[in-house]
Amino acid sequence: QVQLVESGGGLVQAGGSLRLSCAASGRTFSDYAMGWFRQAPGKERQFVATISRNGDAIYYVDSVNGRFTISRDNAKNTVYLQMNSLKPEDTAVYYCAADRATARTMRAGRALDAWGQGTLVTVSS
Repeated sequence: QVQLVESGGGLVQAGGSLRLSCAASGRTFSDYAMGWFRQAPGKERQFVATISRNGDAIYYVDSVNGRFTISRDNAKNTVYLQMNSLKPEDTAVYYCAADRATARTMRAGRALDAWGQGTLVTVSS
């Protein structure tokens, strides 16, 4: 099974930027579609972005489209989430996920192969 470790979270002012990273190990990284999900306090976990095995298919939730960019480097076994123009409503624990299904399918966030431990992003107003 693939193991995932996120990094890059922190405190940022509204309008600022952060880049999250998720390093994978244990299995062939390019066998997995990758995704980012988030869970705000008192809310259910939400799909943010997913990317296919070779990066040719990408999906975003509407609320981050145009502000966030997901990318992956298969040589480094890492997926990234560049977050720009951050808003207080982006405050959440962000989780990296991996699945052998498609990037389209994994948007539902159900029964995915692996999850990271999460990294907290706090956006102050």
